[in-house]
Amino acid sequence: MEDSTIVSRIVHESCERTPSLIQTGRWWERLDDGFARTSEKFDLARTDRLQIGAAAAFDHAVRAIFGTMVGTTAIPFGFNPIELRRAMQDASLYGELAESGDPTRFFHEPPSGVRVRTKRGRWFPRFEPEDGVCEVVRFDSPFQPVHAAQHKRYLRHDRNRVAYARMVRHRDGPRPTIVAIHGFTAEGYLINEWFFALPWFYRMGCDIALFTLPFHGPRQTRFSPFSGHGFFAGGSSRFNEAVAQSVFDFRILLRWLRGEQGVAQVGVTGLSLGGFISAMLASVEKELAFALPNVPIISVADLVLEWQPIGALMRAALATTGLTPADARRLVAASCPLTYPPVLPPERLMIVGGAGDRLAPPKHSRLLWDHWERCRIYWFPGSHSIHLDRGKYLTEMARFMMGLGFLPQGGAQ
Repeated sequence: MEDSTIVSRIVHESCERTPSLIQTGRWWERLDDGFARTSEKFDLARTDRLQIGAAAAFDHAVRAIFGTMVGTTAIPFGFNPIELRRAMQDASLYGELAESGDPTRFFHEPPSGVRVRTKRGRWFPRFEPEDGVCEVVRFDSPFQPVHAAQHKRYLRHDRNRVAYARMVRHRDGPRPTIVAIHGFTAEGYLINEWFFALPWFYRMGCDIALFTLPFHGPRQTRFSPFSGHGFFAGGSSRFNEAVAQSVFDFRILLRWLRGEQGVAQVGVTGLSLGGFISAMLASVEKELAFALPNVPIISVADLVLEWQPIGALMRAALATTGLTPADARRLVAASCPLTYPPVLPPERLMIVGGAGDRLAPPKHSRLLWDHWERCRIYWFPGSHSIHLDRGKYLTEMARFMMGLGFLPQGGAQ
């Protein structure tokens, strides 16, 4: 293995000899216009190639369903030519904030003194440890949209103005706490308990929490056709503000854990859209012990162009308005991790990527890896939906946390 930061047996086809995908200057302009059509290449054994091909085929089917679902509900409301022209008007502010390269101008510090409420949870049918307490954490979010033109449209969604997290903590705490962030439409506790191996990490000595993203679960918009619909359906400006609120609300939870609860270390991990938010937090929040995105999406504009049939609809909308892929990226650059340098050093950053991922293709993890100065990365031989060798990458995640002193040395109890 040529690059010691790649801690998996699967490596890039030419490892560190491959030039960085991130060039100097504004990434949204310098990234190739055909990026959505490119693919990341790996050195693969025959067995891995077969496994990855099968897992990728399943992802293609899931992507077609998601692409249709999002395309039929998001394009009419937020990404039609009329809304794109309106987004271009908003882009004067969002573009200026992105060009500044200063995350504090877009991601505002939350106020102190936000009242956080907890109550015993009754929705943990699989994991209720005898030495722990299961709780629902909630607070009224004081978030205000960054763009003044978005205030009325964004804040009318009352349900989204209450933030939620689900937590399992040791009675003899506080302990180091892992906060996991779910993926798009996937806020359910049971699936995330399994994906993030939350009971396993709990038994290794830390507390665990699952943070609910805006417009998901109990935060959905009224008449929402599916969880998470509101995150994208309001167009690029809505997406920018939803990312800003995700970071804002997470920081309130972090301040509460660190301050009122006395937790010394809090780390974040996330899956897919949650991986995107955890990567974004690494550019904003110095108090995090680590950030560990798992199969993250990174360039949302390119991802939308790649998914079908929404990609074809989006390309048609761009053509109608005379916009290029670089213009589309600039619309959401203010809310992208590539726009800002990480405030966490490389040794506190790790990425998990799927070599056969077709929902958040591996080139997105590769983009983030380059941006993060080629930090620690693990490639598993699976896809977005099928995480083959999951036990091995969980072990590498635990080693990473042990190396930071977040977890005690040794295996799970």
